[in-house]
Amino acid sequence: MRILILGAGGIGGYFGAHLQQAGADVCFLVRPARAQRLREHRLRVLSPLGNVQVTPELRTSVAGVAPFDIVLLSCKAPDLDSAIDAIAPAVGPDSVVLPLLNGIAHLDRLDARFGRGRVAGGVAHLALTLDETGSIRHLNATRRLIIGARAQDVPPPLAWLGAQLAAMSPDYSVSDDIEQDMWDKLVFISVLAGATCLMRAPVGCILATRAGRRCIEGMLAESAAVASACGHAPSPQRMAHYRTQLADVTSTLTASMLRDVRRGAQTEADHILGDLVRRADAAALATPLLDLALSHLQAYEAQRVSESSG
Repeated sequence: MRILILGAGGIGGYFGAHLQQAGADVCFLVRPARAQRLREHRLRVLSPLGNVQVTPELRTSVAGVAPFDIVLLSCKAPDLDSAIDAIAPAVGPDSVVLPLLNGIAHLDRLDARFGRGRVAGGVAHLALTLDETGSIRHLNATRRLIIGARAQDVPPPLAWLGAQLAAMSPDYSVSDDIEQDMWDKLVFISVLAGATCLMRAPVGCILATRAGRRCIEGMLAESAAVASACGHAPSPQRMAHYRTQLADVTSTLTASMLRDVRRGAQTEADHILGDLVRRADAAALATPLLDLALSHLQAYEAQRVSESSG
């Protein structure tokens, strides 16, 4: 099986490096500048769970190549349209496209381009960043990857990848209901991103404020209500787990979206919070706290664009 991974930073680089180290046939589709750096310094993952360094096969275009069996999509949401165009030549009639983006809004766009039967689902739980050398730094000891078919029949490439991943780590699994897993993560990250970006602080610091606990609990209730209205209610066990995580007064947890804000970068606010509140509007649900968090990030984006153009 041949695997194409769009991007070699963060999620794509992390899992691609581990798959290659395990013997998989992996190729990375990257921009020219990233390709040059990887040729000079190789692909390196620095992690508390063990470092990985591989010499990656690189392409800056897949025009004219034979289709890949699996195309792993790990771009940021604002880059989705250009990413779809970039991978399209590599997607054949038997290929599987596996997106590892946050949220669920990307599924409709991928389905429209490639067909629902060829688009799988995936959820990655790990904190990563690129350092000044271009290496991927794993920021803690948590790593989870869940993949699954969204159609009743599991495509052979996805079944093969699931077996490969299961052999690599017990932290990697195949789900029978991947869309529910994706919704579960959306519920959590909408709260984490909304609260930590609104307050510009980690969970523990927010909980120490006058209304911080009420804000977090209220956002969680709103997010879960939207998921429920869309037919993907989180289980009571899942909600209990989220409440425990979000009530830890010692927590230093922040969303990756806050790291984007702190470095003045474009965020996935519309893809995560925007998508959720639009679904709330369609279901006639009030989400005042999520609305406030989204407005805060929209104001940040407007200011960022204004300053960059001025």
